[in-house]
Amino acid sequence: MEPTITPKIFYVTGGARSGKSSFALQLAKPYKNRLFLATAEPFDGEMVQRIGKHRVERGEQFTTVEEPLALDCALRALPAGTEVVLLDCLTVWAGNLMHYAEGKGEGEMEQQIERFLEALRHLPCDIIVVSNEVGMGIVPENAMARRFRDIAGIINQRVALLATEAWLLCSGLSLRLK
Repeated sequence: MEPTITPKIFYVTGGARSGKSSFALQLAKPYKNRLFLATAEPFDGEMVQRIGKHRVERGEQFTTVEEPLALDCALRALPAGTEVVLLDCLTVWAGNLMHYAEGKGEGEMEQQIERFLEALRHLPCDIIVVSNEVGMGIVPENAMARRFRDIAGIINQRVALLATEAWLLCSGLSLRLK
């Protein structure tokens, strides 16, 4: 009987423009069959440019799946042979959840988060999860921004707890937290 190999969860966090995505791409380099799980949607011209820049940075080395909400479904439907998933990013996903759950109550958002965490616990391959650290700055002035900060912080804590390795990026430098 072959030993069971538990997939690794790499959690990468830091502020905006801290080097998270570049670091995550480097973590994915040793793998042959890579999948990029994108959460961003091109709502405006600036997002179209950002998404385009990220596509150029990762080149043809990844199969790309765009999923703004149902990350659990995307993780359960990975193509056979996928060795690593690079999920970029949880912070955008948190914003998507807030927008989607608007008027549906907190329960809907919490269910989405729980389904995602459950999918992380049962992965068929390694995963690199990128997320912004949004709680180290000033307290936002309005309730919606504070709610977003809190939701992103809770998601980050829960993913970091499951992670095999956790990394903090600051000014392009990496610090292993776990």
